[in-house]
Amino acid sequence: MNFNLTQMPDRQQKPRSSGITMVMDKGLSIQEAKNFMSIAHPHVDILKLGFGTSYVTPNLREKIEVYRSYNIPVYFGGTLFEAFLIRGQFQDFVRILQDYGIGHVEVSDGSVTIPHAEKCGYIEKLTKYATVLSEVGSKDATHIIPPYKWIELMRAELGAGASYVIAEARESGNVGIYRGSGEVREGLVQEILTQIPGEQIIWEAPQKAQQLYFLELLGCNVNLGNIAPSEVIALEAMRIGLRGDTFHLYLNKSEA
Repeated sequence: MNFNLTQMPDRQQKPRSSGITMVMDKGLSIQEAKNFMSIAHPHVDILKLGFGTSYVTPNLREKIEVYRSYNIPVYFGGTLFEAFLIRGQFQDFVRILQDYGIGHVEVSDGSVTIPHAEKCGYIEKLTKYATVLSEVGSKDATHIIPPYKWIELMRAELGAGASYVIAEARESGNVGIYRGSGEVREGLVQEILTQIPGEQIIWEAPQKAQQLYFLELLGCNVNLGNIAPSEVIALEAMRIGLRGDTFHLYLNKSEA
């Protein structure tokens, strides 16, 4: 950090297992990726090439290498996994992971219906090749999953070998753990946390108000995902109380 400040929260340092910031790249150019890394790499833990963008991204290997040069793990969005799966090309997907040296993989079923036991089977298979991030929740706003089911699905997927479960919200933050307005389904979140360890959940939180909710609820080392590249520095400042929204969170009230 550039200055010495007292009364700062105990932010985990990289490589960290909690306090993760997962960033979604939806189409940065190679030069934009280089510029982004030059300023934000200390605060990025995982980089997702959103949904199926890796299929249409020119110079994909070169782009992945930009992130890899900063020791940032890259993975393909879960939609790409589903696209291969629905076409009966699971083994092709595995070969692509190996070909591109991808060490993290997202298993999701937000766009296609996969029997849950089968999904857990794919998680178990993929743990042989990569660190698995398993996404829970539907991209369909009309498909409301009750809290007990979220817990059941998350528990089973962690049991199958997922290192983290991702709470679905899409890149817009208006489905899954959020209402259509972007408001957090607080009862759902609270109930999930009674059964699933918070350090094993990555909460997709693309909107500032959503990020703030989880920081106030779980502290600076909460795992947050689907963060836009342009918001990484602002989020890190908010994590540690250097943005108006969280300014007073960590101050010693007796000394204020």
